[in-house]
Amino acid sequence: MLDMTRKILLLEQTEGFGDKAVVGGLQEFLDQVRRRSLPQLRPEEQLRLGGILELLDGYGSAAAGERKAMLETGLQLIVDMQAHSAASIAPSTSPASQRRARSARSVVSPETGAAAQSVPKVRPVRRPAAGASPAPPAARLGGRAGIAADLDGPIEQLPGIGATLLDRLHKLDIRTPRDALLAYPQRHLDRSSFTPIGNLQPGQLETAMGTVVQVHTQRRGPRMATTTAVVADDSGQIMATWFNQPYLQRTFASQPRVVLSGKVDLFRLQRQFSSPDWELVTDDDLLHTGRIVPVYRLTEGLRPKALRTLMKRCVDTFAQLLPEFLPEEVRRAANLMSLAEATAQYHFPDTWDTRLAAERRLAFDELFLIQLTVLQRRREWQREPGPRFELEDTRVRELLNRLPFALTEAQRHALDEVLADVRSGRPMNRLIEGDVGSGKTVVAALAMQAAVSNGWQAVLMAPTEILAEQHYHSITDLLDRLNGDAFHAPVVRLLTGAVKGRARTDTLRALKDGSASIAVGTQALIQQGVELDRLGLAVVDEQHRFGVDQRKGLRQKGFNPHVLVLTATPIPRTLGLTIYGDLDISVIDEMPPGRLPVKTRWFNPEERGRAYDFIRRQVEQGRQAFIIYPLVDESERMEARAATAEYERLRQRVFPTLQLGLLHGRMKSREKEEVMAAFAANRTQVLVSTSVVEVGIDVPNATVVAIEGAERFGLSQLHQFRGRVGRSSEQSYCILLSDAPGAATNPRLKAIEETQSGFRLAQVDLELRGYGDLFGTRQSGLPNLRVAKLTDTELIETSRRLANALLDSDPTLAEQPGLRARMEQLWHQDSELS
Repeated sequence: MLDMTRKILLLEQTEGFGDKAVVGGLQEFLDQVRRRSLPQLRPEEQLRLGGILELLDGYGSAAAGERKAMLETGLQLIVDMQAHSAASIAPSTSPASQRRARSARSVVSPETGAAAQSVPKVRPVRRPAAGASPAPPAARLGGRAGIAADLDGPIEQLPGIGATLLDRLHKLDIRTPRDALLAYPQRHLDRSSFTPIGNLQPGQLETAMGTVVQVHTQRRGPRMATTTAVVADDSGQIMATWFNQPYLQRTFASQPRVVLSGKVDLFRLQRQFSSPDWELVTDDDLLHTGRIVPVYRLTEGLRPKALRTLMKRCVDTFAQLLPEFLPEEVRRAANLMSLAEATAQYHFPDTWDTRLAAERRLAFDELFLIQLTVLQRRREWQREPGPRFELEDTRVRELLNRLPFALTEAQRHALDEVLADVRSGRPMNRLIEGDVGSGKTVVAALAMQAAVSNGWQAVLMAPTEILAEQHYHSITDLLDRLNGDAFHAPVVRLLTGAVKGRARTDTLRALKDGSASIAVGTQALIQQGVELDRLGLAVVDEQHRFGVDQRKGLRQKGFNPHVLVLTATPIPRTLGLTIYGDLDISVIDEMPPGRLPVKTRWFNPEERGRAYDFIRRQVEQGRQAFIIYPLVDESERMEARAATAEYERLRQRVFPTLQLGLLHGRMKSREKEEVMAAFAANRTQVLVSTSVVEVGIDVPNATVVAIEGAERFGLSQLHQFRGRVGRSSEQSYCILLSDAPGAATNPRLKAIEETQSGFRLAQVDLELRGYGDLFGTRQSGLPNLRVAKLTDTELIETSRRLANALLDSDPTLAEQPGLRARMEQLWHQDSELS
C-alpha cells in the first residue's frame, strides 16, 4: 500500500499538483486509503502510513504552493521509510533488486531534476508517567542508526518541513530545534475537560466529544463551500459549521469520533459551533483539543495546527537533549524540576500545576542568570581599590549650613551613604532614585565637592543638551555658594554638541590639564579626544536613557572612579534587584517642605475650552503653563494633535493676547536655548512643547501643565511631565486631554489622576507595560525575558540569594562550565554586557 501511495503521489507531482492524479482528486484517494486499507495493515505499517495521511490532510483545499510542499515532504517520507525497510532485510544481489533499491533512495524533482533529500520520520514520544526515569541523554530521529538529533542543527532535520514551511519558520526566527524550544507559547487554552453536549452553554468557550451522525457540504459557487456536521453524545446533539473545508465530509465519514473546541453560539435558537477546532479521536494523544493546548505566535500562511504539530514533534524529540546547567544544590534549594521536563511541560503541559511548575523553572533560569551576571559585575567592580575622598564632619556641616535650604531627612540619609562610599577606598557604584523635585542634584553636587576637595575631577553626563545646560547653571551656582569667600569655587565647564570652536578647544584643554575640576555635558563627554587628568567621580543622570556602552565609556575616562547614578523615574523593588542589581540604592522619598501635591484631572474633549480658560486665568495671576503634545508635525497616519500646528492655532485663536513659545527636538541648540531662556524669564507665558520637556525644565513659576494625547504616553512619562510644575509653594495643576475614544477609562490615566507617588506609579506601569517598554532592553542591559516577570518579587529574591551563595563558594564559576556557557549564550544572543 505504501508503494501504491508513492506512485499516486509521483503522478500528482507530474500533473503539477492540480489534485488530478486520480478520478475524484487525490484527497478522495487518500480518504479511501485511510478508510479501507489502513485498518488491514500491521500496526507498524499503520503508524507509518498514518503519518503520511496526516501530513497530507487538507491537500484538496490547500493553495498550490502549500500542495507542492506537502506532496514533496510526503514523498520524502515514503522514500525514507522504504529505504529503512530495505536496509533491515538481507540485500538481494539480483539486478532487479538493485534497481529497486536505487529507486527507493531518491525522488527526482520535475523542476530541477535533482534528487530530493530524504527526511527521516520522527515518531511521537509519549510523555513518561509520573515518577518514571528521565529520558536518555541522546535521541535519534526515527530510530535510524547513525542519525542523531542535533539541537543546533537545521530545523529541517524534522520531517514534514518543505521549502515553504521553512521560509515561514525563519520569519519566526526558528532556524534550529533549540530556537523552536525557546519559541514558547504565548498562552494556553484549557481544552482539557469535556462538557456533555447537552450541557454546552451559548457564549462560552467549550470542549466536547461526540460522534458525527450527519455531515454534508453545500457549495455556493466555485470558491465557497459550507460543511455542516451534527455531533451527538448520550446527552444531546449540536451542529458544527466550517467554511471552505469540504474534505471534512470525507474525513468525518471515515472517522466519526471527534473532539470539538470553540465558542458556542445560537443560530435560529439552535446551539452551534462556528468553525471550531477539531480533532479525530484516535489511540494517539490528542494534540489540538481535549488537553491544555498551546497557542504560538504565527506568521502569514502558517496555520495554528501545522505549527502546533511541528512543535510537538520538536519537543518530543529534542527537549530531552537540553543539557541541565543548574547545579543540583540550586535546583533542590529552589524546588525546581529538570530543564528538559520544564521545557516539555511548558509547551504541552499535562496539567495546570505542571505548567506552573515548568514556568517557575524557566523563569528562575532567566532571573538566576541575570543575578549571577550583575553580582559578578559588582564584585569585579569592587575588587580593585577606588579613590578615597576624605571630608571631615565639620567641613560637611559647614557646607550644609551654606545651602539656602535645609536637606530633608531622606536627602541627609542618601548623602551619608554616598560619603561613606567615597571614604571607604572601594569604588562607589550607587543609584539615587527620587521623585522629580526631590533634591537628587544637591546630593550629587556635594559628592562633586568632596571629589574636588581631595584633588580629583568629577563629571556629570545628562541625556539632553537642555538638561545638561540646566545642570551646568545649577551646579555652578550651588558650588559658588558652598565655597563662599573662604575657598576657591571649582571651575565647571560645559561640553555638549553645541559647544564648538575655541570654546570647545579651551574646554578640552582644561579638562586634560586639570585646570577644570568639573565637566557637565551630554554624550560629548565620552567621545574620542576627551581626556581627563584625574577623574575620580562620574555622575550619570537618567541612566536608563543611555545605552550600556555609553555608561561604560564614561567610566573608562578614569581608573576605577566612583559612579553615582541619578534617576527621577522611581524604580520598583524588583527592578532595583535586576536592572540595577549591581548598584547600591539610595531612595529620596520626601519632597522639600512647602511643596503641595499637584492636582491632576481628566478633561473630556468637549471640556477643552474650560481647560484653556483655566490656563488663561493662571497666566493673568502671573503664572505660566506648559502644553505638551505627542508629535512635532501632523501625521496622516496618526490623529494625535501635533505641536507645530497646534502652536499656530493656540497663538492665533485661543491665546491671542498671550506670548507663546514653541519647543521641540528638531530645533537647533541655539533655538532651544533662546526659547527656554524666554520662558524662564517669563517673557513667554505658555510653552507649547513635545516630550523634550520630560526632563531638564525647571521653572518654579509654572503652575499648569496640560498634556494632549495623554493616553499615548506611559505612566512614567506622564509623571515626569507633571513634575514640570509643583516646584514652588504655589498650588499646581496637571490637565489630561485627549480626543481618543475610551481614553477616559484608560487605566494609566486613572492611575495618574488618583496617585501622586511616583514609586506607586512605577509599579503600576511595570505591571501594565513590562520592563521592556519602560526602559528598553538595550538601555537596561538586560537580555530579553521570555518567561520571567519582573513583578515576581519572591522568585527574584530567591534567585538573588542563591546566586550570591553560589558566588561565595565559586566566585568565577570555575566548577560550573555548563552554567558559564549558558550565561555567555544568553547575553551573547540577547544583550550587550557593560
